[in-house]
Amino acid sequence: MEGLIYSVEDDKDIAKIINVTLSKQGYEVKSFYDGKSLFDALDEKTPDMILLDMMLPDLDGLDILKRIRSNSKYEDTFIIIISARRMVIDKVDGFDYGADDYIEKPFDILELMSRVNSKFRRIKKSNSVTYGKFRINKEYHQAYYSDNLLDLTVKEFEILSILVSKSGKVVTREEILNNIWGENEDLQTRTIDMHIKSLRKKIGVDDIIETVYGVGYKVIQ
Repeated sequence: MEGLIYSVEDDKDIAKIINVTLSKQGYEVKSFYDGKSLFDALDEKTPDMILLDMMLPDLDGLDILKRIRSNSKYEDTFIIIISARRMVIDKVDGFDYGADDYIEKPFDILELMSRVNSKFRRIKKSNSVTYGKFRINKEYHQAYYSDNLLDLTVKEFEILSILVSKSGKVVTREEILNNIWGENEDLQTRTIDMHIKSLRKKIGVDDIIETVYGVGYKVIQ
């Protein structure tokens, strides 16, 4: 197995058990003992999964969860809460604010391992997207049209991935900008137009990416 996991747990004994167990499964595991160090790491790299304790020394787990889920950059990151909070309302709040799973403490390490493996099987499946003659493999950063491998830049690949994943629905220029470049006021929508023009040329079919004037773009079959 491969995948990057951020484990946020202030009990260093539990953190060590989680780290050692999942590392032996082939995952890259990074341990953090408070919310601040987690967010510092998130600024550097986006993990595939976060294991989140609810009771940390500096930030409340729900506040961390809400902050992460408010940023579209992390919408594909699985979050599993691991908490001593056992009330039904705690679980409901966790799921309502965007957790994908909830494990109560004390937990069986084999159960945690099973749930993590299950989530990563879903991640691996979601890394392959097809629509019409397009096929996107996010894991290997490859895009195909009519089984022909396209020679794309990083940004072109990301734009095409968004368009294909929407299955023919219109994607606004603002949505593309925010998801790929972030909320950067210095960038203009003209940046998107230039990348779309290059994409069409490399695909070899001018009308395969349709311009919806005043809105954005969509791929057609």
